[in-house]
Amino acid sequence: MRLINKLFFVVLLIFGLAVPSFADKIVVAGSTTVLPISQKAAEEFMNNNSKANISVRGGGSGVGIACLIDGSCDIGQSSRPIKESELDKAVSNGRTPKAHVIAMDGIAVIVHPSNSVTALTKKQLKDIYTGKISNWSEVGGPYEKIVVVSRDSASGTFEAFGELALNKEKVRADALLQASNQAVASTVAMTKGAIGYVGLGYISSSIKVLAIDGVKASKESVLSGKYPIGRPLFMYTNGAPKGLAKEFIDFILSSKGQMLVEEDGFVSLK
Repeated sequence: MRLINKLFFVVLLIFGLAVPSFADKIVVAGSTTVLPISQKAAEEFMNNNSKANISVRGGGSGVGIACLIDGSCDIGQSSRPIKESELDKAVSNGRTPKAHVIAMDGIAVIVHPSNSVTALTKKQLKDIYTGKISNWSEVGGPYEKIVVVSRDSASGTFEAFGELALNKEKVRADALLQASNQAVASTVAMTKGAIGYVGLGYISSSIKVLAIDGVKASKESVLSGKYPIGRPLFMYTNGAPKGLAKEFIDFILSSKGQMLVEEDGFVSLK
Protein backbone atom coordinates (compact mmCIF):
# COMPACT_ATOMS: atom_id res chain seq x y z
CA MET A 1 0.00 0.00 0.00
CA ARG A 2 2.85 2.40 0.86
CA LEU A 3 4.49 1.65 -2.50
CA ILE A 4 1.21 2.44 -4.32
CA ASN A 5 0.87 5.72 -2.43
CA LYS A 6 4.45 6.71 -3.31
CA LEU A 7 3.91 5.85 -6.98
CA PHE A 8 0.67 7.86 -7.01
CA PHE A 9 2.44 10.91 -5.53
CA VAL A 10 5.25 10.63 -8.12
CA VAL A 11 2.65 10.57 -10.92
CA LEU A 12 1.02 13.72 -9.49
CA LEU A 13 4.37 15.50 -9.44
CA ILE A 14 5.21 14.44 -13.00
CA PHE A 15 1.94 15.72 -14.41
CA GLY A 16 1.83 18.87 -12.25
CA LEU A 17 -1.27 17.70 -10.43
CA ALA A 18 0.02 17.93 -6.89
CA VAL A 19 -2.12 19.72 -4.32
CA PRO A 20 -1.36 23.46 -4.41
CA SER A 21 1.07 24.77 -1.82
CA PHE A 22 -0.28 26.43 1.32
CA ALA A 23 1.73 29.47 0.19
CA ASP A 24 -1.08 30.08 -2.32
CA LYS A 25 -3.54 30.77 0.51
CA ILE A 26 -3.59 33.60 3.07
CA VAL A 27 -6.08 34.78 5.68
CA VAL A 28 -6.75 38.49 6.20
CA ALA A 29 -8.70 39.52 9.33
CA GLY A 30 -9.58 42.53 11.45
CA SER A 31 -10.81 46.10 11.02
CA THR A 32 -14.28 46.54 9.51
CA THR A 33 -13.08 49.93 8.24
CA VAL A 34 -10.35 48.30 6.15
CA LEU A 35 -12.63 45.37 5.23
CA PRO A 36 -14.19 46.90 2.06
CA ILE A 37 -10.71 47.69 0.73
CA SER A 38 -9.33 44.20 1.34
CA GLN A 39 -12.48 42.49 0.03
CA LYS A 40 -12.46 44.37 -3.25
CA ALA A 41 -8.69 44.05 -3.61
CA ALA A 42 -8.82 40.30 -2.90
CA GLU A 43 -11.53 39.80 -5.50
CA GLU A 44 -9.58 41.73 -8.12
CA PHE A 45 -6.29 40.03 -7.23
CA MET A 46 -7.78 36.51 -7.41
CA ASN A 47 -9.46 37.29 -10.74
CA ASN A 48 -5.98 37.90 -12.16
CA ASN A 49 -4.20 35.16 -10.18
CA SER A 50 -6.19 31.93 -10.42
CA LYS A 51 -3.97 30.00 -7.98
CA ALA A 52 -4.32 32.60 -5.20
CA ASN A 53 -6.78 31.98 -2.38
CA ILE A 54 -7.33 35.01 -0.13
CA SER A 55 -9.82 34.66 2.72
CA VAL A 56 -10.99 38.01 4.16
CA ARG A 57 -13.00 38.56 7.33
CA GLY A 58 -13.74 41.41 9.76
CA GLY A 59 -14.06 41.34 13.53
CA GLY A 60 -12.42 44.65 14.45
CA SER A 61 -8.85 45.93 14.70
CA GLY A 62 -8.23 44.26 18.06
CA VAL A 63 -9.30 40.92 16.59
CA GLY A 64 -7.05 41.38 13.55
CA ILE A 65 -3.98 42.12 15.64
CA ALA A 66 -4.79 39.27 18.04
CA CYS A 67 -5.09 36.88 15.07
CA LEU A 68 -1.70 38.00 13.77
CA ILE A 69 -0.16 37.48 17.21
CA ASP A 70 -1.59 33.96 17.63
CA GLY A 71 -0.83 33.02 14.02
CA SER A 72 -4.42 32.46 12.89
CA CYS A 73 -4.13 35.04 10.11
CA ASP A 74 -1.37 36.19 7.75
CA ILE A 75 -2.43 39.84 7.61
CA GLY A 76 -4.06 41.72 10.48
CA GLN A 77 -6.11 44.75 9.43
CA SER A 78 -6.26 47.72 11.78
CA SER A 79 -7.59 51.27 11.72
CA ARG A 80 -5.26 52.21 14.58
CA PRO A 81 -1.58 51.69 15.42
CA ILE A 82 -0.70 48.56 17.38
CA LYS A 83 -0.61 49.07 21.17
CA GLU A 84 2.46 48.58 23.38
CA SER A 85 0.66 45.78 25.24
CA GLU A 86 -0.03 44.01 21.93
CA LEU A 87 3.60 44.42 20.87
CA ASP A 88 4.74 42.89 24.17
CA LYS A 89 2.40 39.94 23.67
CA ALA A 90 3.61 39.51 20.10
CA VAL A 91 7.25 39.43 21.21
CA SER A 92 6.46 36.81 23.88
CA ASN A 93 4.77 34.75 21.15
CA GLY A 94 7.83 35.03 18.91
CA ARG A 95 6.06 37.38 16.49
CA THR A 96 7.33 40.66 15.02
CA PRO A 97 4.41 42.80 13.77
CA LYS A 98 5.32 45.04 10.85
CA ALA A 99 3.01 47.92 9.90
CA HIS A 100 2.02 48.80 6.32
CA VAL A 101 -0.04 51.96 5.78
CA ILE A 102 -2.36 51.15 2.88
CA ALA A 103 -4.70 54.19 2.85
CA MET A 104 -5.88 57.24 4.78
CA ASP A 105 -9.30 57.77 6.32
CA GLY A 106 -11.36 60.40 8.10
CA ILE A 107 -13.77 59.46 10.87
CA ALA A 108 -16.98 61.13 9.70
CA VAL A 109 -19.47 62.28 12.35
CA ILE A 110 -22.98 61.40 11.17
CA VAL A 111 -26.57 62.13 12.21
CA HIS A 112 -30.08 61.25 11.08
CA PRO A 113 -30.90 63.12 7.81
CA SER A 114 -33.78 65.00 9.45
CA ASN A 115 -31.45 66.70 11.97
CA SER A 116 -31.17 70.47 11.40
CA VAL A 117 -27.68 70.62 12.95
CA THR A 118 -24.97 70.89 10.27
CA ALA A 119 -21.81 71.36 12.34
CA LEU A 120 -20.27 70.84 15.78
CA THR A 121 -17.12 72.04 17.41
CA LYS A 122 -14.71 69.36 18.57
CA LYS A 123 -15.54 70.34 22.16
CA GLN A 124 -19.29 69.93 21.55
CA LEU A 125 -18.66 66.52 20.01
CA LYS A 126 -16.61 65.49 23.02
CA ASP A 127 -19.26 66.79 25.43
CA ILE A 128 -21.96 64.80 23.61
CA TYR A 129 -20.00 61.56 23.73
CA THR A 130 -18.91 61.97 27.35
CA GLY A 131 -22.41 62.83 28.60
CA LYS A 132 -22.15 66.57 29.26
CA ILE A 133 -24.56 67.39 26.43
CA SER A 134 -27.70 65.24 26.07
CA ASN A 135 -30.14 67.31 23.98
CA TRP A 136 -29.77 68.68 20.46
CA SER A 137 -31.15 72.04 21.62
CA GLU A 138 -27.87 72.58 23.50
CA VAL A 139 -25.99 72.77 20.18
CA GLY A 140 -28.52 74.76 18.15
CA GLY A 141 -30.77 71.89 17.11
CA PRO A 142 -34.33 70.83 18.00
CA TYR A 143 -35.44 69.97 21.53
CA GLU A 144 -34.72 66.27 21.15
CA LYS A 145 -32.75 63.71 23.12
CA ILE A 146 -29.38 62.79 21.61
CA VAL A 147 -29.01 59.06 20.96
CA VAL A 148 -25.28 58.34 21.06
CA VAL A 149 -24.09 55.50 18.83
CA SER A 150 -20.51 54.24 19.13
CA ARG A 151 -18.28 51.39 18.03
CA ASP A 152 -17.41 48.70 20.57
CA SER A 153 -14.06 48.49 22.33
CA ALA A 154 -12.64 45.87 19.92
CA SER A 155 -12.76 48.47 17.17
CA GLY A 156 -9.80 50.49 15.97
CA THR A 157 -12.24 53.22 14.98
CA PHE A 158 -13.40 53.32 18.62
CA GLU A 159 -9.77 53.67 19.76
CA ALA A 160 -8.94 56.35 17.18
CA PHE A 161 -12.11 58.32 17.88
CA GLY A 162 -11.45 58.15 21.62
CA GLU A 163 -7.96 59.52 21.15
CA LEU A 164 -8.59 62.09 18.40
CA ALA A 165 -12.03 63.37 19.41
CA LEU A 166 -12.46 62.60 23.11
CA ASN A 167 -8.94 63.13 24.45
CA LYS A 168 -9.09 59.55 25.79
CA GLU A 169 -12.13 60.25 27.99
CA LYS A 170 -14.71 57.46 28.37
CA VAL A 171 -17.78 57.23 26.15
CA ARG A 172 -21.01 57.76 28.08
CA ALA A 173 -22.51 54.63 29.65
CA ASP A 174 -25.80 54.79 27.70
CA ALA A 175 -24.13 54.79 24.26
CA LEU A 176 -25.39 52.14 21.83
CA LEU A 177 -22.31 50.06 20.98
CA GLN A 178 -22.12 48.56 17.50
CA ALA A 179 -19.81 45.89 16.10
CA SER A 180 -19.15 47.46 12.70
CA ASN A 181 -19.12 50.71 10.71
CA GLN A 182 -22.13 49.51 8.73
CA ALA A 183 -24.06 48.79 11.93
CA VAL A 184 -23.35 52.35 13.16
CA ALA A 185 -24.45 53.86 9.82
CA SER A 186 -27.64 51.75 9.73
CA THR A 187 -28.55 52.57 13.34
CA VAL A 188 -28.09 56.31 12.79
CA ALA A 189 -30.05 56.17 9.52
CA MET A 190 -33.00 54.54 11.31
CA THR A 191 -32.90 56.51 14.59
CA LYS A 192 -34.12 60.10 14.79
CA GLY A 193 -31.89 62.05 17.15
CA ALA A 194 -28.94 59.68 16.71
CA ILE A 195 -25.29 60.62 16.26
CA GLY A 196 -22.49 58.23 15.28
CA TYR A 197 -19.14 58.02 13.54
CA VAL A 198 -17.90 55.93 10.60
CA GLY A 199 -15.02 55.68 8.15
CA LEU A 200 -15.29 57.68 4.91
CA GLY A 201 -16.14 54.53 2.95
CA TYR A 202 -19.44 54.19 4.82
CA ILE A 203 -20.91 57.60 3.97
CA SER A 204 -24.16 57.36 2.01
CA SER A 205 -27.31 59.35 1.21
CA SER A 206 -29.12 57.69 4.14
CA ILE A 207 -27.07 59.65 6.69
CA LYS A 208 -25.97 63.26 7.14
CA VAL A 209 -22.32 64.21 7.71
CA LEU A 210 -21.53 67.04 10.14
CA ALA A 211 -18.63 69.48 9.81
CA ILE A 212 -16.26 69.45 12.81
CA ASP A 213 -14.60 72.76 13.69
CA GLY A 214 -15.90 74.08 10.36
CA VAL A 215 -14.40 71.25 8.26
CA LYS A 216 -16.36 68.36 6.74
CA ALA A 217 -14.75 64.93 6.35
CA SER A 218 -13.58 64.43 2.75
CA LYS A 219 -10.61 63.06 0.83
CA GLU A 220 -9.28 66.58 0.36
CA SER A 221 -9.62 67.65 4.00
CA VAL A 222 -8.00 64.43 5.25
CA LEU A 223 -5.03 64.72 2.87
CA SER A 224 -4.50 68.39 3.72
CA GLY A 225 -4.63 67.63 7.44
CA LYS A 226 -7.42 70.18 7.96
CA TYR A 227 -9.97 67.61 9.12
CA PRO A 228 -9.34 67.05 12.86
CA ILE A 229 -10.26 63.35 12.95
CA GLY A 230 -8.11 61.83 10.20
CA ARG A 231 -6.02 58.66 10.52
CA PRO A 232 -3.98 56.09 8.57
CA LEU A 233 -5.27 52.57 7.87
CA PHE A 234 -2.92 49.62 8.42
CA MET A 235 -2.19 46.06 7.44
CA TYR A 236 0.15 44.20 9.79
CA THR A 237 2.31 41.20 8.93
CA ASN A 238 4.64 39.04 10.99
CA GLY A 239 7.95 40.58 9.95
CA ALA A 240 8.54 41.56 6.34
CA PRO A 241 5.78 40.02 4.20
CA LYS A 242 6.65 37.11 1.92
CA GLY A 243 4.99 35.16 -0.84
CA LEU A 244 1.30 35.78 -1.44
CA ALA A 245 1.00 38.17 1.54
CA LYS A 246 3.68 40.42 -0.01
CA GLU A 247 2.12 40.20 -3.46
CA PHE A 248 -1.28 41.15 -2.05
CA ILE A 249 -0.01 44.15 -0.08
CA ASP A 250 2.09 45.26 -3.07
CA PHE A 251 -1.07 45.07 -5.20
CA ILE A 252 -3.02 47.28 -2.75
CA LEU A 253 -0.18 49.80 -2.79
CA SER A 254 -0.01 49.77 -6.61
CA SER A 255 -1.81 52.32 -8.80
CA LYS A 256 -4.60 49.80 -9.44
CA GLY A 257 -4.96 48.97 -5.75
CA GLN A 258 -5.02 52.63 -4.73
CA MET A 259 -7.70 53.22 -7.36
CA LEU A 260 -9.80 50.58 -5.56
CA VAL A 261 -9.14 52.46 -2.28
CA GLU A 262 -10.61 55.59 -3.88
CA GLU A 263 -13.56 53.65 -5.29
CA ASP A 264 -14.39 52.48 -1.77
CA GLY A 265 -14.53 56.09 -0.60
CA PHE A 266 -11.22 56.18 1.25
CA VAL A 267 -8.13 58.32 0.60
CA SER A 268 -5.37 56.84 -1.54
CA LEU A 269 -1.69 57.35 -0.82
CA LYS A 270 -0.97 58.39 -4.41
